[in-house]
Amino acid sequence: MKDRIRRIIESENIPPAKFADRLQINRAVISHILNGRNNPSLDVVSKILSVMTYINPDWLINGTGNMYKDGANVKSIPKKTDLFGLNDAKPDNLSEKSEYAPENDLKISANRHENNVNQMIDPIIRSNKKITQIIIYYDDNSFETFIPRPS
Repeated sequence: MKDRIRRIIESENIPPAKFADRLQINRAVISHILNGRNNPSLDVVSKILSVMTYINPDWLINGTGNMYKDGANVKSIPKKTDLFGLNDAKPDNLSEKSEYAPENDLKISANRHENNVNQMIDPIIRSNKKITQIIIYYDDNSFETFIPRPS
């Protein structure tokens, strides 16, 4: 059933956290279901079916039939777009050149940037603030804390 829930999330084009918010359940519940830690409870299944009335209950529970109910107008189901609206982009429009940023302007600005690379920058002293600790987070969910020695 977790794969079917994942498929609903993908078809809605929303992150799992937004899916949980839409169902008004804890985000961790969806995370645990998608990671295989927990099976979906009856409460989760009933919330999916009550909020998304176009989902076929037989498909969600048993995996039989179509994802959507017979007669459901799939095209009328509101789709969430991603942050940049890429779902609304049409391939024909992607090849058009922008009238606002001609290629010549980009080359000029790139040359200007190269000239500024070797310039010295004076530090701006904002106040007498001192660093008390630095925390570095790693992608394996570990971290290190560095505390400067007293001066």
